Amino acid sequence: MSPSTFHVPELSATDATVRVTGPEARHAITVQRIGSGEQIDLVNGQGLRARTTVVDIDGADTMTCAVQQIDQEPRPSPSVTVVQALIKDGELAVDLLTQAGVDRIVPWAAQRSVVHWRGDRVAKAHAKWANAARTAAKQSRRAWWPEIASLANTAEVNALISSADLALVCDADGAESITALGLPGQGHVVVVIGPEGGCAPDELVGGHLVRLGPGVWRSATAGLAAVVALLAGSDRWTVGG
Repeated sequence: MSPSTFHVPELSATDATVRVTGPEARHAITVQRIGSGEQIDLVNGQGLRARTTVVDIDGADTMTCAVQQIDQEPRPSPSVTVVQALIKDGELAVDLLTQAGVDRIVPWAAQRSVVHWRGDRVAKAHAKWANAARTAAKQSRRAWWPEIASLANTAEVNALISSADLALVCDADGAESITALGLPGQGHVVVVIGPEGGCAPDELVGGHLVRLGPGVWRSATAGLAAVVALLAGSDRWTVGG
C-alpha cells in the first residue's frame, strides 16, 4: 500500500528536507500515529509529490521529513470537469468525484435546485466543498487536487458545454448510453449533473444527453457513476500509466 499523503502547499522540487507543521503534522502525529522512520508522501496539490522519511518529531504539531525522491507528475489528460447542481448532499458528491479523479468541480445554481447559495452562504458553502475535496484528495493520495470553481449560473454552464471537446449531460431520459461514447485522448471533457428531479427542459443547450444505465441515480452519486464509466477503460486509469 502506498504511504499516507499530506499536503504541503509550499513544497519545492529542490527540497532535501521538509518541515511539516500545523494541522497536517498534528493529524499525522496524533491521529495516524506516524513516528520517526516511517515513510510518507508530501504533495503540493499541483502534481509535485515527494516520497519522504520522517526523521524528527517535535511535539504534537511539527515533524521533519527527509526527501528520498521528488517528482512532478504530469497533469492527467483529458481534463475532466463535472458541473454539479447544488443539492443537499453536495459535499458527498464532491468527495466521490475527487476520489474518482475529477480535475475541476463547478457548483451550479440550476433552476430546480432545492439548495441555494446566497449572500454570506456562498463563501461558507464553497469552503465546505473545498474542504471536502481536500480531505478526499489526501485520502485517495492524489498529487493533483481538484479545483472547486466559483458558483456558476446556467449561461456559464452552457458556455462550458459549447467549449468542451466532449460534453455530456446526464439525464434519466437520455437517448445515448454513456458507455457508448469514447473518451478523447486529450482536451477537455465536461459532465453535467443536474439536481434531483433533473434539469429544466429549456435549461441546457448542446452536449450529448446520456443515460447511466436503466435506473435513476441520485444526483449526489450520479457524477461518480458517470466519471467511472468514462475513465475505467481509459489511459487515465491504466495502472502504472
